Amino acid sequence: MGLHGKLVAAIEFKAGGDVFHELFRYNPQHISTASPGNVQGCDLHEGEFGHVGTIISWRYTHEGKEKRAKQVIQVIDEEKKLMEFKMLEGDLMELYRDFVITFHVETKAGIDLVTWTLEYEMLNEDVEHPITLLSYFIDVTKDIEAHHLAN
Repeated sequence: MGLHGKLVAAIEFKAGGDVFHELFRYNPQHISTASPGNVQGCDLHEGEFGHVGTIISWRYTHEGKEKRAKQVIQVIDEEKKLMEFKMLEGDLMELYRDFVITFHVETKAGIDLVTWTLEYEMLNEDVEHPITLLSYFIDVTKDIEAHHLAN
C-alpha cells in the first residue's frame, strides 16, 4: 500500500563534521542559537544528553507553524558520527505510525557530508511523504554551518 517510506539527503558541511555531531550529541539545547527560526528549544526529559535511551523534546517551527516532538535517542555511533532518534510523541505522530530520524557525518575526499535519513510509516494513504521536513533538516544544517563559520 506504500505506507512505508525513506527519504535521504546529504549536505556538504564546511564547519567540520565533529562540530555537527558533538552539537547534536552533547549540546542540542544550543541548536536554537544557531537556527533560531527553525528550532526554539530542546529540553531533557529523562537521562543525560549524549547517551542512548535519553528522552528529549523539541520546540520547532516547520512550514510556519510551531510544533513539538518528543524523541528517544536509540543509537549513537561515535565512529560513524551517527545518531538515531525515534519519535515518541508530538505533531508528526498525528500523521505517522512510526518515525525515525538519523544523521551521520562522513568525510569523502576531505569534504564532510551530513546525511539525514527519515524512515517512516504513514497512518494512511492520504498522508504526504515528509519531503518538506527533509528540507527543514537541510536548512537547520546550513544554519548550524553558517553559525559556526561566523564564530
